[in-house]
Amino acid sequence: MVSRIIACFCIAALFLASPATVWSSETEKKSYSLARCIEIALSNSTSARKAENALKLQGEDVLRNYGNFLPRLSTSANYSPYALSRTYAPDYSGTITNLKTTSKSVDLTLTTSLNLFNGFKDYASLQAALNKKDAAEYTLSRALQSVAFDVTQAYYQVLLNQELLAIARENLLVAQNQLTLTNRQFQIGLKSMIDLDQQQADAAESGLSVIKAETRMQKSLLELVRRLRIDPLTPLSLEPLAENLVSPLLEKPNPETLVALAFQRRSDLKSKEHEVSASKWQVTESRAAFYPNLNLTFNVGTGGTEYLHQNTGELPYPPIPDQLANSIGYSVALNLSWTIFDGFQTRYSVESAKISRINLQYDYEDLKNNILIDIHEAAGEYSAALMQIETAKISLKAAGSAFDGIKRKYELGAAGFIELSSARTTFFNARSNLSQANYNLALQKSVLDFTAGKVTLP
Repeated sequence: MVSRIIACFCIAALFLASPATVWSSETEKKSYSLARCIEIALSNSTSARKAENALKLQGEDVLRNYGNFLPRLSTSANYSPYALSRTYAPDYSGTITNLKTTSKSVDLTLTTSLNLFNGFKDYASLQAALNKKDAAEYTLSRALQSVAFDVTQAYYQVLLNQELLAIARENLLVAQNQLTLTNRQFQIGLKSMIDLDQQQADAAESGLSVIKAETRMQKSLLELVRRLRIDPLTPLSLEPLAENLVSPLLEKPNPETLVALAFQRRSDLKSKEHEVSASKWQVTESRAAFYPNLNLTFNVGTGGTEYLHQNTGELPYPPIPDQLANSIGYSVALNLSWTIFDGFQTRYSVESAKISRINLQYDYEDLKNNILIDIHEAAGEYSAALMQIETAKISLKAAGSAFDGIKRKYELGAAGFIELSSARTTFFNARSNLSQANYNLALQKSVLDFTAGKVTLP
């Protein structure tokens, strides 16, 4: 019965491992480096595209506010091909008669106006738009950094799970070899049935570990594909990390220095700072309604009428083109308007802008505090990751020596199966812990850089 369980686990492990093999034989796997994955994610990321669209729209808003300083220009044209009018008027003999007149007419008007003063609304609006545009640029920068950081985490996780899968498969191979040896020793009477059953159960447990490791690896690979936003059926082969990525780069991170650098580098903090500045100008913009509005207006107009029929006789009017050329009129006007009372609408707008500015200032201060806390946490985690590697190396060395010694004793009959199984489990756990420690160091370095605003994009 136990032999059948072992066979089932081994077959299942082969089936889980075989799709990647068959897949790679039918379709050549594409090799992706970390930089290449980041490039793909940046080009496909919807969050980055949304940030780009927001920046583009904000640029148009800046142009719109620049246009407020330019004069407005409008033109109108009116052509009436037929008009009928009736009225009563005395004729030449003094008799009141009903006059019927038909005509066609053309009117042309050109109007331009320039705002001379509106309570500095246009200037405040322009300054607010410029600050919002700068904020949108920094928001885009942080969005790109977030995408790169997210992909880096997923990339590290896939590589770690691949190593853990390799360790689990090696553990299974060792357990199967040990089962073969134990079976031979049982046949010649050196091992008991209990030892054989225990070794068979251990081999089955190792096979289950391979299945779980394979599942975790496939899941992490799909998570990476999700972030790359590519075809999920695309076969991937990830390039291993360079040695300098997993080696310690900072002996002891200085949180105070990193906090100062983060306050200078963090794009999201700069974005919040510009948003606060924009909100201050929006308060000034809202107050503009308290002041008068002065406009300079210039009009040019001309028109012409051609009478088609008059029952009092035709009048000698010149042709319409001549009338248009000789009837041009001009007007220049200064228009002053001042809203005395608007039902407290301006007061509400000002208070709303003030509250918005205060809330944005709160967000800015909260972000600064969160950065400070995150830096100290990341620095602590990085220091712990450094110590974890050294501890894992020492544990691996001790576990390897212990496993080799107990394995020799077990083969000579001087040690029991429980001792051998425990030593082997400890040895492979130590190997797994060292792999996890190496990638945890690289991950914590990435977290530290991202928190400090030091993310290099390809």
